[in-house]
Amino acid sequence: MRAWFFEQMAMYSAYHTDKRNQMTHHVGVPMIVFSVMILLSQIPLYEFQSGVLTLAGLLISALLLMYIAAVPMVGLVALIIYSVLLYYAERIGGIGAGTAFTAFGVFFVVGWIIQFWGHAYEGRKPALFDNLLQIFMAPSFLIAELLFALGLLNDLKAEINERMPKYLPVENKS
Repeated sequence: MRAWFFEQMAMYSAYHTDKRNQMTHHVGVPMIVFSVMILLSQIPLYEFQSGVLTLAGLLISALLLMYIAAVPMVGLVALIIYSVLLYYAERIGGIGAGTAFTAFGVFFVVGWIIQFWGHAYEGRKPALFDNLLQIFMAPSFLIAELLFALGLLNDLKAEINERMPKYLPVENKS
């Protein structure tokens, strides 16, 4: 699992080498994740005495388990961030379907516009066009980038940098 996860992170990294692209993703990815949480909060799965488990909660729980299993520190930071996003997504979703669908549409479209703007700087299509699973890697990689900037997870950074060159365009390989 860890080796596969690191390989996916290396691929994601290779498609996001331009600092401007990286910056746009730190805005666009959370917007897209939040929008999907809002949409999926409209699908209740099970009602407990303390609340309702929605499809949003189930999907986020599965992603968090994957992140924690692969890179515990990334997973724990994601747990904090996703908990806040899920709380607000379910609050927005709880207002009503009309509000939820409107909020979903706005956050989703604006998030993707920001993403494509970043890829214009990169001069390369988004990684998910070559590997759909990359959509699940973006949030974890963005968290890893923040941790790298703080001087943490240097072994993970080295592992990603070692694996990344095979995913670079031919003209960028050295």
